[in-house]
Amino acid sequence: MHGQASGRPWHIWVVGVSAALWNGVGAFDYSMTETRNARYMAGFAPDELAYFYDFPDWAVGAWALGVWGGLAGALLLLLRSRWAVHAFVLSLVGLAGMTTYQMTHTVPASFRTTASLGLTAAIWTIAGLLLWYAMAMRGRGVLR
Repeated sequence: MHGQASGRPWHIWVVGVSAALWNGVGAFDYSMTETRNARYMAGFAPDELAYFYDFPDWAVGAWALGVWGGLAGALLLLLRSRWAVHAFVLSLVGLAGMTTYQMTHTVPASFRTTASLGLTAAIWTIAGLLLWYAMAMRGRGVLR
């Protein structure tokens, strides 16, 4: 098995570490927002702060499920655990909840830009690809 150690393909490190970094940024953003870290939140306008701070509990829960599920999935992928698939599914469920909230509630104008929509599309794409990758690795017997 050239390029592999103990049946672990080299790309699982690339995907796993990249996914951990990507989802780590989301988890950091969630943590700083939910703890209302003054330094972190100082860059937001009053209407943006009101938007974040007025999330209902179910939306906060969906956001948490999305970011922490994604981070757990990345770490479980690096550990070659079949539970990575389940964590990425939970992440997508959380993302669906948060997207539903964003689509059905008033969002500050600064969050309705092409860049914001592009970021949401990127999040969905990456989350879907991570689930697909984890399922493929499980199917190949890489995840145990």
